[in-house]
Amino acid sequence: MPTYEYVCPKCSHEFELFQSMRDEPLKKCPKCKKLGVKRLVGGGAGLIFKGTGFYITDYKKKTGSPSDGGGETKPAAAAKK
Repeated sequence: MPTYEYVCPKCSHEFELFQSMRDEPLKKCPKCKKLGVKRLVGGGAGLIFKGTGFYITDYKKKTGSPSDGGGETKPAAAAKK
């Protein structure tokens, strides 16, 4: 479930609310109790892997240097001659 950001234009109270995507947007400010709260459009968080088995190096690009075995390869028939 996502966390939504809200702001009240009447009292300038900013807050976050953890709610289901199916829930209706909040309409009343929890601080001043007036109607008119606006849901902010956030940039969102990036994809976050939590737990074991995910490492920063898992998806790095590998460089193609000859010492890494990423250099040119010769066909098997040419190598036997």
